[in-house]
Amino acid sequence: MIDMEEQVPEYLDGQRSDIIASDLFPDYSRSRLQAWIKEGSLKVDGEKVRPKDRLASGQNLRLQVELDSQERWLPQDIPLSIVFEDDHLLVVDKPVGMVVHPAAGNPDGTLLNGVLHHAPETNHVPRAGIVHRIDKDTSGLLVIAKTVESQISLVRQLQKRSVKREYLCVAEGNFTAGSTIDAPIGRHPRSRLKMAVVSSGKPAITHYRIEQRFLAHTLLRVQLETGRTHQIRVHMEHIKHPLVGDQLYGGRAKVPAGISQDFREYLRAFPRQALHAAQLTLTHPSNGKLMSWQSELPEDMRQLLDRLAKFDVEEQG
Repeated sequence: MIDMEEQVPEYLDGQRSDIIASDLFPDYSRSRLQAWIKEGSLKVDGEKVRPKDRLASGQNLRLQVELDSQERWLPQDIPLSIVFEDDHLLVVDKPVGMVVHPAAGNPDGTLLNGVLHHAPETNHVPRAGIVHRIDKDTSGLLVIAKTVESQISLVRQLQKRSVKREYLCVAEGNFTAGSTIDAPIGRHPRSRLKMAVVSSGKPAITHYRIEQRFLAHTLLRVQLETGRTHQIRVHMEHIKHPLVGDQLYGGRAKVPAGISQDFREYLRAFPRQALHAAQLTLTHPSNGKLMSWQSELPEDMRQLLDRLAKFDVEEQG
């Protein structure tokens, strides 16, 4: 059963209902959303609309669909790095390159498909128990609910902002101290692939502190208070410190003067955003205990830090 609600943001004011729906519910194709609009499974302010009807900002879209068996996601035998598991929760360490949830461009081969194979009971939980996501090219920890009760508990914890999610990332430039970024995030006004800091966006709060300084880069420990799409990447771009390797938000990498051609090419060719979900802390939905898990930095980020440190030593020498 799909049951999701979203409000029309200001940047989509006056657009067709099917265009707005495809932006707000990106897991589903536009043609499928059009069909749901026509049959009344996707309503606006409780009323049926047509795909061509234009909507205003602030209107409420509610999608309620009981999926047919042939529409359900397929279990697939995909290896999972399991950090913790009991009858209620599954915590996995997602590798770089794995998509979390099926969508139009990635219909299968995702973490969700692997979860359904490993824990078939999640087929009876909304979104197979996945309550939060990390980007395809971000590595690290995710929690999955194995029961509806656990899913409800985790969603409430996320809404109350009591789930602690800490990331490690390598940003361009130097920082004088840690700080908090409080800037709303919504769809980029010109690029559907990107998010941006926009006045009409949803509240987004990111805390960061300095873990290690390098000559022209900084390793940060970042804590999310909210969970917006691409939040860390957008906020770091917003303060002019994009992440190393972030092709979508970073543009052409800034490299320090005087480095070797080899190191320059290495930094500019770093294959993904240098971002890792390193720690996850939450209250167990069954026994009420506070639980925490950690994930070591993956090899590519360890090598990046080693090379940055080596360059610092060479400069000081």
